[in-house]
Amino acid sequence: MLLRFVGMRPVLVHGGGPAISAWQKKVGIETRFVNGLRVTDAQTMELAKMVLTGKIGPELVGMINRLGGEAFGMSGEDGPTLLVKPREAEGGEDLGFVGDVVQVNPEPIIALLDQGRIPVVASIGLGYDGQAYNVNADAVAAELAVALRATKLMLLTDVDGVRDTDGSLISELTPSGRSG
Repeated sequence: MLLRFVGMRPVLVHGGGPAISAWQKKVGIETRFVNGLRVTDAQTMELAKMVLTGKIGPELVGMINRLGGEAFGMSGEDGPTLLVKPREAEGGEDLGFVGDVVQVNPEPIIALLDQGRIPVVASIGLGYDGQAYNVNADAVAAELAVALRATKLMLLTDVDGVRDTDGSLISELTPSGRSG
């Protein structure tokens, strides 16, 4: 793959919000959001795990492998790579099993990178309570980038991009803050 050829060691982090919503609709689970976050009850968490680690992740791994890469799928539960705490919603509304990353264990990803593989990481984390949590994929990508001391972070998403506190689109970020 080109990225590895030029000396980069790519890590792909994925979510799957639209696919999870589609599957919720198929099986008759109501989709609810609070401040842009999916309310994730036990049934929705089970469905999210199935979609992320049973459909989207394997499809991405297969695609990369067919193109000549050596990908390996995993989630933040594996290792565990991502330790999370339950997110508290503004206004005290219960979000269920939605988490925020509090600790990253990069060793499983580094081991895959050292084997020449491309880790494909689903945005699920493990709580200190042993429960799986739904985590925003952009946040997972950022936390992993920090833990891996990445020099580049590319976000491919279905939203316009990163915005500042005023809602203005930020075209480029640096480790020290905004640029451009």
